[in-house]
Amino acid sequence: MDRPPPEINSLQVSSARAITARAISAVVFYGLIVLVCLAPIPYGSVEPWSQAVFECSVFVLGFGWCLHVIVKCPATKIDLRLFLPLMAMVALALLQSVAWSRSTVAGVNVLTALSADPFESRIFALRLGATVVAGLMAAQFANNTTRLMAIANALIIVALLSAVFGIARLTMQHADGFVLQSLRLTEGFGQFINKNHFAFLIEPAVGLLTAMILLRKDAGHKKLIYLSALILLWAALVMSKSRGGLLAVSLQMVVAALCFLYTRRTSTQVRRARTRSIVTAVTAIIAIVIVVAGTTIWLGGDQLSSGVETAATEITSRRDDGHEGARRRDIWRATWHLARAHPFAGAGLGGYWAEIPAYHDASGILTPQQGHNDYLELLASGGLIGLGLFAWFVVALVQTTRKALATFNGVQRVLAFGAVIGIVGVGVHSLVDFGLHITCNALAFVMLLAVPSMSKIDQRPAAQAHRSAAFN
Repeated sequence: MDRPPPEINSLQVSSARAITARAISAVVFYGLIVLVCLAPIPYGSVEPWSQAVFECSVFVLGFGWCLHVIVKCPATKIDLRLFLPLMAMVALALLQSVAWSRSTVAGVNVLTALSADPFESRIFALRLGATVVAGLMAAQFANNTTRLMAIANALIIVALLSAVFGIARLTMQHADGFVLQSLRLTEGFGQFINKNHFAFLIEPAVGLLTAMILLRKDAGHKKLIYLSALILLWAALVMSKSRGGLLAVSLQMVVAALCFLYTRRTSTQVRRARTRSIVTAVTAIIAIVIVVAGTTIWLGGDQLSSGVETAATEITSRRDDGHEGARRRDIWRATWHLARAHPFAGAGLGGYWAEIPAYHDASGILTPQQGHNDYLELLASGGLIGLGLFAWFVVALVQTTRKALATFNGVQRVLAFGAVIGIVGVGVHSLVDFGLHITCNALAFVMLLAVPSMSKIDQRPAAQAHRSAAFN
């Protein structure tokens, strides 16, 4: 009996491996998109059960990634520079959680570690590790324009749905509990208990939308849809009365204008003729500014004015809060004292809440759980080591962004600009709030980090690119 030539068997095996690799890739990627869409629903995944579901889901998808690597070798190359500092932070949290001595006090076994709460440091490492894995999978599997746009659309749609729910809640809620039982009548916005957490979800979407409005050339009438979505997000943000969010998004508009000028400068150096597109984009910028100012005055009104006055009170030295120490100024001062007491390795990533009471000069009615400034809290929790990791991250962000903007083209380059604008917004807002402690916001943030970390995407039509890259 004749046997088929070895070449035919080899082709059959290669074809089977290609089909399997594509199936695994699709399952992992679109599973990640579903996770991005579902994570914001239960209050942003802040409760232990929802965080556990998120982490288990990510690691299940990560197992699929491992299978994909086995079937398809080598894997697509991605830029790891943005994720290496985050991995090092996971290692730091695990190191801080290790007990290096044991003692007995009043018959109770006491473990001594760098972290004030070793268990929470391990939880922090697990949560951050899952988030990093999610970002790496997004960078690995968003290997064509359709998938890249799926990430952007998921972030935008989630933000829009949260905004619509927030507006509906603001106008229709008359008692505690609105769809979600823990939503209080006078607290939070959207599905979030804290209104500022809603703003952190909005900022990535604003960055992506602004970039597509100003920089995308093939959008056509879609730009009107993008502009309408941007107006809705801004209106909801104004209604939420998040002062940090308003400041962050306002600065995002400035950065978007600078990005537009940068692209026009580069383009004129090469082609010398972009007058018509410049006029169109300038008109769009003016329209955005008018809408921003108008909706701020119309929707915000007296509430925003009182919010500015409250913000001034929080950073002044007057003490008229019954010595509760609830103002940001008081929390920042206590956090700074904590950082000075643990200068090298900090009080433990995740251990801030356990150590801060010793440095919080207040009545004890309120104990800070977060530093209301992620940079200052990182210094207090991670010490100079944590500060060094953050400096590493900033350098990596600049390098990765410059490389992406220099090598990407088409939609990928537009979304890279959008990711930069979104990262700036989140970074500015983190000066006064702690929105990245919320699982869904952290997930949206690493999706932004994944965009400039991807390999260059084939911009050809999907069918043509598919034929030339069967294993993607």
